[in-house]
Amino acid sequence: MIDSLRIFTVMSLHQIFFHMGYKRLNFFVFVLGRLYEVLLFPFRKNRHKSNSLGEALLKTLQNAGPIYIKFGQTLSTRPDIIGEEVANYLRQLQDKLPPFASEKTRKILENEFGKPVNHIFSSFEDIPVAAASISQVHKAVLKDGKTVAVKVLRPGIKKKYERDIKLLYFWAKISIFLLKDAKRLKPLEIVKVSRNIMDHELDLLMEAAASSEMRDNCKNDSNILVPQVYWKYTTSIILTSEWIDGISIYDAELIKKAGLDTVTISQKIATMFFNQAYRDGFFHADLHPGNIMVTKDGNIALVDFGIVGRLPEKDRLAVTEILDGFLKKDYNRIARIHVNLGYIPHDADAGMFALRCRAIGEPIIGVSVQDISVANLLSRLFKITRDFGMEVQPQLLLLQKTTLVVEGIGRTLNPELNMWQLAEPWIKKWAAKNISPEAKILRILKGVIDKLVQKF
Repeated sequence: MIDSLRIFTVMSLHQIFFHMGYKRLNFFVFVLGRLYEVLLFPFRKNRHKSNSLGEALLKTLQNAGPIYIKFGQTLSTRPDIIGEEVANYLRQLQDKLPPFASEKTRKILENEFGKPVNHIFSSFEDIPVAAASISQVHKAVLKDGKTVAVKVLRPGIKKKYERDIKLLYFWAKISIFLLKDAKRLKPLEIVKVSRNIMDHELDLLMEAAASSEMRDNCKNDSNILVPQVYWKYTTSIILTSEWIDGISIYDAELIKKAGLDTVTISQKIATMFFNQAYRDGFFHADLHPGNIMVTKDGNIALVDFGIVGRLPEKDRLAVTEILDGFLKKDYNRIARIHVNLGYIPHDADAGMFALRCRAIGEPIIGVSVQDISVANLLSRLFKITRDFGMEVQPQLLLLQKTTLVVEGIGRTLNPELNMWQLAEPWIKKWAAKNISPEAKILRILKGVIDKLVQKF
């Protein structure tokens, strides 16, 4: 009864404000109701299951504008908070918006570089090749003949962002008093993660730096391309980089028509992700259709580094050792890792945790089925750790989300893809090099030497 009355009241206010024309207030009230429904009370025992709840939130965020679209995209990585069903809806959020006028684009370029556009580029296409919620991209040719992609932030986007992020912080603070599980779920940290991502995306110098780091990391990796940044023509609101032609990796049919082997490409994308996440601890975390392409030579090209994930060495070693533990059916070792790193409380029942891990591992390890998923294994593991009181680890959730995306891409290219089979030899090789007893001794010695060097 109370739930029905609350929903009726919110929806009635929504309709009243809509007809009165107060769009901002209308949106404010509607989002308040939806946040109440989706964020503040996701764990109520008798919560109504509504197939339209996720869809309503999806449409609300889409209509609200760029900042809320981005927030929704971030929120979609947090099924532990909003539930898997709502998260699936939010994963549909696309930041494809109408482009802003070419006159504004040219004015921004001229103000930033202090000269007319035709003094910088020998040609510049006014119609953008892509228009997203934060920026749009134009194709151009520099005076030296190099074809480039010119990314320009939307006018006024930073001001809108600062206004909207304050509202999100406000509701996060309110939720602390309403959520029984607030300490573990960290609502303020959720908004902070979103803010960090947005701060990165709204400063194109930071995106350029991320692209440059990724390019350096991948320079010895065959078949992986990251465009070169042209720093002379890059500022905080403009990013100019090498133009790369390619087919979206999501378009399997077009890739086949180009005479390329989709099975080989699926293996390349998996290896690329393992190298980025576990070798480098720095991975592309926004692999939507426009950001990952296949060139005519069958190479993988990555663009748009507005969202990246970074895994500290501690977490990289832990995740790899955990996966290695599953491979070897050493569930007690998996439990010890979680306790030693503080992923679960030291007073947790390690034996019961190991038993829960066995319930995950036994149906998977050694079973030859094509739908084995590393992402699902991590998802089930995180579910167990939550049950044992693990505090939210945003970097690990971003890893799990990106793993899920990579698996989805792989299976689009190759329905028979078994991500676990691809991961197994890579994990064993990486584990032998990094988590063997010899490797651990060397790491300890290196730490001692580094401390001595710092001291003297």
